[in-house]
Amino acid sequence: MRFFDTFLVLLTVVSVVFAQPGPGTVTGNTMVHDPTMCKDEAGTYYLFSTAPGIEIRTSTDRIAWTLQGVVWPDGAPWTDQYTLTSNGNLWAPDCTILDGTFYLYYAASSFGSQNSAIFLAKSTTGAPGSFADEGLVTSTEDGDTYNAIDPNLIIDNGNWWLSLGSFWTGIKIQSLDPSTGKPTSSAVTGLAERTANNGAIEASVIYKNGDFYYLFTSWDNCCQGTSSTYNIRVGRSTSVDGGYVDQDGVPLTEGGGTLVLGTHGDIVGPGGQDILDDVDGPNLVYHYYTSAGNFLGINLLDFSSGWPVVV
Repeated sequence: MRFFDTFLVLLTVVSVVFAQPGPGTVTGNTMVHDPTMCKDEAGTYYLFSTAPGIEIRTSTDRIAWTLQGVVWPDGAPWTDQYTLTSNGNLWAPDCTILDGTFYLYYAASSFGSQNSAIFLAKSTTGAPGSFADEGLVTSTEDGDTYNAIDPNLIIDNGNWWLSLGSFWTGIKIQSLDPSTGKPTSSAVTGLAERTANNGAIEASVIYKNGDFYYLFTSWDNCCQGTSSTYNIRVGRSTSVDGGYVDQDGVPLTEGGGTLVLGTHGDIVGPGGQDILDDVDGPNLVYHYYTSAGNFLGINLLDFSSGWPVVV
């Protein structure tokens, strides 16, 4: 479950430089959870992350980041029934820019609950307070077989898909209507599932490279500071909506998943990832922990072997 502990809400300004394969070089306000990154036509990078109201950061070089404010400066009361508090944390946003419009999917829930929902917002500028509420996309309740959090949009040959899910029976995919950005039916298809560690798998991202679709997920436990065990895994398929296997051929629906990035050195619990294609290639965007807090990591991915390698 993506969860934003209260002690992590404190903001800090840091400059972080680690040797590869650490989280690259980023400066400024980089204390984030569950980051998603998109880039507008003018070349400005936008980073949205878990927080009350959903935090917005911008950069002109993908290195120096400035906190601009939040998506919902006046709160999002339509989410309170899922967060179980007023102006609670909104989780794991996912940003896509199409024809100058920001499409921002995000989740509302509380830790350990299936009383969860995914919503959509749109903006033409990406600025704080500029987003229009497009309403509920999908939801779950206690007793359902999966959990409606951690949305990720993939557009493939004009077809829109939303991957989602956390714990329970894992990661699902659902077809969307491109005209509304909302489901065409209530049907979902399973993409990945674990039984180990209480089924700890979430934060799905689907990325196409060459002939394959790559499904990235976060395994194990987030949001416990340097006790976090989060790690990023991957499988691939020739179809967007199923058949994913890891590098050893183990289906992701049977617990498969090849390690992409885990705890190493001072970098603890990387996860909550997104992928942005940029001029220099695919960028893996994620959060991680050190003894100083939780921070933004950005690394290029090399797919030359057929499997993503952090560089």
